This record gives sequence, structure tokens and C-alpha cells, in this order.
Amino acid sequence: MERHIDINDFNYNLPDERIAKFPLEERSSSKLLVYDNGTITESHFRNVAEFLPKGATLVFNNTRVVRARIVMHKDSGARIEVFCLEPHNPADYERAFAQYGSSEWSCIVGNLKKWKEGEIGITFDYKGKEHSLRAEIVERGTREHIVRFRWSAECSFGQLLETLGRIPIPPYLNRESEDIDNTRYQTVYARFEGSVAAPTAGLHFTPELIEGMREEGYNFEEVTLHVGAGTFLPVKDDDAAQHPMHTEHFSVTRSAVENLLKNIDNIVAVGTTSVRTLESLSALAWRIKSGGSPEAERTIGQWELYDIPEEFDGREALSILLVYMRENGLDRLKASTQIMITPLGYRFRIVSNIITNFHQPKSTLLLLVSAYVGGDWKRIYDYALGNGFRFLSYGDSSLLKVKRE
Repeated sequence: MERHIDINDFNYNLPDERIAKFPLEERSSSKLLVYDNGTITESHFRNVAEFLPKGATLVFNNTRVVRARIVMHKDSGARIEVFCLEPHNPADYERAFAQYGSSEWSCIVGNLKKWKEGEIGITFDYKGKEHSLRAEIVERGTREHIVRFRWSAECSFGQLLETLGRIPIPPYLNRESEDIDNTRYQTVYARFEGSVAAPTAGLHFTPELIEGMREEGYNFEEVTLHVGAGTFLPVKDDDAAQHPMHTEHFSVTRSAVENLLKNIDNIVAVGTTSVRTLESLSALAWRIKSGGSPEAERTIGQWELYDIPEEFDGREALSILLVYMRENGLDRLKASTQIMITPLGYRFRIVSNIITNFHQPKSTLLLLVSAYVGGDWKRIYDYALGNGFRFLSYGDSSLLKVKRE
């Protein structure tokens, strides 16, 4: 089936001064745009519970942003920035962060022209002693390169990044990371290291807000999707359907599947990464129903969910996954996804409502919003631009509610 999406239909003028360069002093004081089946109102995020269905289950992405940018130098003094994207050897995140002495990562290298060959390095203090970190490119690619790191300190690679690394704030902020980013570019519920970008819709939540909502009867569940740098890749082709989606790794626990199934008609995805994770579960379930394994080596394809029959709904999908996990003694499912959610007839099977920030023009995230609210995305963004909302990662939030048959 041929698919075409004119990305120019998803463009709007975003003045630089509307991009939030820094977070507000108080997370939950951000503005909240509420889109409720065509009606637009506004409030503040601390009041989000007033607009949610009673007893709803909010789904957080509990990934943690890694201090993935390391600034190193050649012997000549040339400054080289190495941006760790995902582990290569070992390829598993948990094992990679636990490595001592040596680890290989897929990286983007800044000032690559100055690093033709050989090692670069940096010295650093760890527990009162001076140590060295050395790096060399062992495999060159077009955009990403395999870099082998070797270090002398008795610490894991995760501890090394905590010591040396810098938070990789989005490039559109046009500034260097600062101390405030170490805490504010993380959600308060971040647990599992692996992302190079924050699931920013969750940045508005505070522990007090979450606890207050629990007391009001709202439920919270967590999934894990490690956000890759590909989330910032612009759609360069006029036909967005030709844009190759990046791969992101995710996992979901059996208890999460059980809780989602119990409240399948009332699921609020906090952020587009939670949307992608939840909707990807339907593809895993369809693989099982079709006689395969959900944890097959192949990644969930860009258009795989579009090929699933219309009548296959979220309730059936989660039921199938739960039975599979019980029968196979699995407490957690791990997979990877490239799904691209677009207005080309995408059917949301698990997600009921979406909490999300305001996204860049001509982006795959804006396509996802349009897939949910249709052409009203223009009204939503015109309202936000005309009423002082702040945009992108450190910006304000929106709650999108659409009643579906």
C-alpha cells in the first residue's frame, strides 16, 4: 500500500522567543491547554485532575536521561564532543551501564574532522584520585560511529557518565547545559537510565501533585521507553511517509499489563513516548495471535500497526499479552519499536487521552497529535501561540481528549 503525507501541511510559524529556554521555577505552575472534543480551554497544570475522567490510569515513561555528552580533547588541544546514543557492546542498557574498564557505544561525534584516527582522552577525579578516560572510533558510519571507551577508575560506565557527562538538552535550546538541567530535565519518577532526551510531558508532575491525585482516586502505571536522539531528527522529505523512523527500546511489566487491562477504557498516556509504547503492545499481541513470538528479533515496523485488522482492539491485545506472559513465566516484556503514528488512518487501541507538550513544526510528533485530534491540531496550536503558551521541551502542556466509538 502506497502512503503519502505532505509534511508541509503540518507546518506553522514558531518564533524563537516562544521556545522555552529554561524551566519554570515550579514544575506544576506551567499552563495547561485542554482540548475536549473540539472545545479549547486553559488552566494550569496543577489543576489537571479537574479535566481527567475520574479513576483514570495515567501512564508514565519512567526512563531516566543519561549524562550522555562527554567533552574530550586530542593531544593537540582540539575539543571533541562525544554523544553516547545507545550501547553497542554489550548492547543491553543494564549491562552496558554496569561495565567496568571498557564499553562500546554508538555515538555522534562533534568536530569529527579533527578526529581522523587514534585516541582522544580526558583526565578526571574520582574519589580523590586522578584517572583517565580514553576513546577511539572502532567503526565509522555516516552519522553514528562506534566508539570504544577505556577508563582506569574502579567505577561502572554509568558512574563514569555521572562523573564526567553532561545532560544532553535539546539542540533547539541553543545553549549549553547548566546545573538546573541536571534535575529539571528529569521527571520526578525517572528510574531506569537509557534516554538521551526526556519524556517532557512528565516534567510538569511533582510528587505532591501525584500524591494528591492518588488520594482523589487516580491510578498511575509505568512503562519504560528509552528516548533516542532520533526524536529530534527533522522530516527532510516533503513526503513524511518516506521518513525513516528511529528505533527505540521499551519494556513493560506483567503487573502493568494487568492494571492497563483492568482500566482499558480510561488510559491517559503522559507523553508521546508513553503513547508509542502502549500502542506498540498491540503489535506484540497480534504477533502472538498470528502464531509468532512478541519478542522476535525484528523491531516493530514503521507501518506494522496499520496492517492489524480494525476489530482487533486494546482489550483483546492486552488479554493476549497477559496470558502469554503468565504461561511463559515472564515478569517483563522487552522489545523495540519504529512505529510512526500519522493521520493516515491510524487507530488508537489502548490510549484514551494524551498529555503532551507543544511540538516542533513538521515533526513526527506533530503527526502523532494530528492522528489523535485530526485537523484541529491547527486550532490548538493557533490558540497556544495566541495565548502566551511556551513551546517545546521546557514549555507548557496540553491535555487532549477525544471521544472514540
